[in-house]
Amino acid sequence: MLTFTIRRLVLAVPTLLFISLAIFLLLELAPGDPMAQVPLTVPPEVKEKMRLALGLGEPLHVRYWKWIVQFFWIEPQVLIDHYFGTTFAEGKLRVISWQTRSPVMDIVVQRIPQTIWVVGTAYIVGILIAIPIGIYSAYKQYSMFDQAGTFVSMIGFSIPPFFTGPLLIVIFAVHLGWFPSVYDTTHVVNDWESFKLQFRQMILPVMVLALQTTAQISRYMRASMLDNLNQDYVRTARAKGLSEFVVVMVHVLRNSMIPVITVIALGMPAIFGGAIITEVVFKVNGIGQLLITALFANDLPMVQTLTFIFAVLIVLFNLIADILYGVLDPRIRYD
Repeated sequence: MLTFTIRRLVLAVPTLLFISLAIFLLLELAPGDPMAQVPLTVPPEVKEKMRLALGLGEPLHVRYWKWIVQFFWIEPQVLIDHYFGTTFAEGKLRVISWQTRSPVMDIVVQRIPQTIWVVGTAYIVGILIAIPIGIYSAYKQYSMFDQAGTFVSMIGFSIPPFFTGPLLIVIFAVHLGWFPSVYDTTHVVNDWESFKLQFRQMILPVMVLALQTTAQISRYMRASMLDNLNQDYVRTARAKGLSEFVVVMVHVLRNSMIPVITVIALGMPAIFGGAIITEVVFKVNGIGQLLITALFANDLPMVQTLTFIFAVLIVLFNLIADILYGVLDPRIRYD
């Protein structure tokens, strides 16, 4: 397993470099000029100086190299300086956002906690709900519970977040007044009352994201459980006198989780993408809303960095899924 992990980590380096090059070239070749929003009263020579200050006068390969060095070398040092009080990144040039004129990663680091609060909670809630539903639906196949779970899953698959978000706002925020419709990102949790307020404002966006997660994972869990419930080893375990709980929750569940792990691991980057719409609907000041703002402002450094972060997450969770295969199934040997 260790050899496989090292091999995958080494393979991830050229993969990420290729992805970074593709992202950089696609966005650089896209139409649009960052100077287009500058007022017409600004003289052309001033616009040219502004263009040079943003690094647009440098060759394409030079800008790509600076961006890669920034992401993999300088920004990790900035994080170390931030948490440990060191000075590794002091005085080093950093990639600047065209929109805010601030270092890109400083803005991203400020927005990530808000996204993790909402997206992370929604994903955990979705998994905790989906797995028991999938297990029981498979064990009680074609029962009323199974049919109800299938119906709810189809709703979760069919209705996009830009519809469920406003719908929940109209029902629970406008008509019933139970929850706030706008997420207050400036809210600080320091006592029980502030925690209850934070919990209330998280309910609606978490419900929107958890609905999709629950719908997807519960269906995979049900299908995998049904496939394993009819295997010979299940009949053998029952013939040995093992209780039904041990048969289902130990033997069947462990083998059924192997394909579901892929869905769970690869779903984490995907739900960050789905959170883009949810963050805009509920005004969550996270990286999803930051990406939309950067796209409208033609802020290429910010868009490139955020897009590449999503790519890194996909590669990372692919590796985690492969490692978990070996943990769940001893028959799998990579060495």
